[in-house]
Amino acid sequence: MEQTKSTTDFQQRLSFGVPGMDYILGGGLPGGHLYLIEGDPGTGKTTMALQFLLEGLSKGEAGLYVTMSESKAELHAVARSHGWNLDNLPIFEMSPDDTLDPEAQYTVFHPSEVEFSDAITSVLKQVDASTPKRVVFDPLSELRLLARDPLRYRRQILGLKRYFAALDCTVLMLDDHMANGADLQLQSIAHGVLILESLERDYGTKRRRIEVRKLRGSVYHEGFHDFTINTGGVIVTPRLIAAEHKPGFQAHRLSSGLKELDDLLGGGLDAGTSTLLMGPAGGGKSTLAIRYALAAAERGETSLVLAFDESLATMTQRFRSLGMALDSYIDEGKIHLRQIDPAELSPGQLVNLVRDAVRDLNISVLIIDSVNGLLASMPNEKFLSLQLHELLTYLGQHGIATLFTLAQHGIVGVDMVSPIDVSYLADTVILCRYFEFLGEIRKAISVVKKRAGSHELSIRELILRDGQMRVGQPLSQFRGILTGSPKFTGSQANLVRGEDDESPSAAF
Repeated sequence: MEQTKSTTDFQQRLSFGVPGMDYILGGGLPGGHLYLIEGDPGTGKTTMALQFLLEGLSKGEAGLYVTMSESKAELHAVARSHGWNLDNLPIFEMSPDDTLDPEAQYTVFHPSEVEFSDAITSVLKQVDASTPKRVVFDPLSELRLLARDPLRYRRQILGLKRYFAALDCTVLMLDDHMANGADLQLQSIAHGVLILESLERDYGTKRRRIEVRKLRGSVYHEGFHDFTINTGGVIVTPRLIAAEHKPGFQAHRLSSGLKELDDLLGGGLDAGTSTLLMGPAGGGKSTLAIRYALAAAERGETSLVLAFDESLATMTQRFRSLGMALDSYIDEGKIHLRQIDPAELSPGQLVNLVRDAVRDLNISVLIIDSVNGLLASMPNEKFLSLQLHELLTYLGQHGIATLFTLAQHGIVGVDMVSPIDVSYLADTVILCRYFEFLGEIRKAISVVKKRAGSHELSIRELILRDGQMRVGQPLSQFRGILTGSPKFTGSQANLVRGEDDESPSAAF
């Protein structure tokens, strides 16, 4: 990102008309310049350009759309699909038409019948007649074909740039990469360059992203930012930069509502910290996390649960069977459940969802269940680590306790493998394990890391049965619990359970 400001930052900024774009551009596009928008067909260039012109019309700025491939009827069809009306937007066609009327408002040319200079002259006549403040050329590949000679093409683009600058007119030129990739020559001429990309995935929807490659004399947000094309236009979800959000908060501890669990964690979780719950499938990770959302609701606070792997109906029914009824708190708006489909949601949209919850719902607890589902939405795991780091930092700066689960590969034994190592990102790591006792499968819980303070080094039993969730006493008379096959080292008499003994920890 450029850190120095020039006179451009003090010129008039034009709102782009696309949600999220003004933030990325540092306040909007500097007016009176020529900009290039590059992207493969289908990446949303035309939609963004129409939003740019319609934004100008809403502010009383005349616009002009110069189309060299799509017809006026096609553009109106695109606009109708988004609920827009282009009746007040002049459209200048440069495509074949069966009914040529010299007196018509829209003059039509065909590349094979006219020279490049004649086409440019016709465009300039239309500009003189309508005196627009915003102009779009779509696409540049037709002008490139008309020019034939690269030198002539460059000179004409430079001439257009000077012409529109003299009129204080802002121009968007759309390029569809039909000329064997990016046009570096045109990028050097343009005042700013926006790159649109579409990332194909083997399953699910495409992931689209935008990058501001260049914006002369301006501070802007570098890197890639996700965007979607919805009914109503393009919506950009800017990349989260945690360093820009430092509101501060008052430190305090959050109780789970279970004394034994709080004791295991040295008194509870600290606000503004992140907790990773890792272990095999079914080990109790989600249940432990939801316990904190329920405790927060009982205190009158708000929580957000993002469920990647389990349906909301199954989740609420399962917790209800453990005496953790969420329904009343969901109805009151104290617990918000969101079903996330990683095949349909981009990482940028997910971050935007969390930011909206922080701003609008004033949440104190966020649960991501699970990182495995989040990983499925990312094209590359190293990007997940970076994005998760920014998200956790942002949430920590707002005093929000974040709990995220990670299912490890395997069921029992010491050879448990994680699909991705994110333990270094968490302030607290809780480990869940299965172990065998008297021919039954049991669950164990331990805290292996806590940055914010001291914690118990013991291993306790996690009991999920008979309509309740409990945490037992330290399993001090066992050795090798984390291997899955522990050895009992206490008195043999303690192995005989009475009628009231429901767990090995009950005897100790």
